[in-house]
Amino acid sequence: MSKEIITKKAAAVAEVVEKFNDAVSCVVVDYRGVTVEQVTELRKELREAGVEMRVIKNTYLKRAADKAGYEGLDDVFAGPTAIAFSKEDVVAPARILAKFAKDIDALKIKGGMIEGKVASLEEINALATLPSREGLLSMLLSVLQAPVRNVAYAVKAVAESKDGDAA
Repeated sequence: MSKEIITKKAAAVAEVVEKFNDAVSCVVVDYRGVTVEQVTELRKELREAGVEMRVIKNTYLKRAADKAGYEGLDDVFAGPTAIAFSKEDVVAPARILAKFAKDIDALKIKGGMIEGKVASLEEINALATLPSREGLLSMLLSVLQAPVRNVAYAVKAVAESKDGDAA
């Protein structure tokens, strides 16, 4: 093997290591049997959510995962493998890929990484059922507003009862 080829492969592995290090989550899927139209639609939806999906050689993925410190992913890097990296939203790749996996029998989720920890298929599926970041923030906001709203209703009820007593 020439030094030029080795240098190119090392650069490809370094690029994948950087993607692993920058990602807050990634999901590994088997795409065997998925049509071009389905992959195009999947990539479009992932891109809109800020998620990058790439098909990378398993040997590159194994080396990059080892260099990035993710042990236990070697089992999922077998067969046709695509990987979705998300730099911002932890839930997005799992949610979108799980939705597509329900509709497309050929798409199989193998595993992945969530916030620096290797995740199993079950953990990815559990993550997929969570609402988006915006949904979680709105739930939190409504929980925080509830006590204030209750106090406001109580003050209003007291004020109305005093108005009723005065009349």
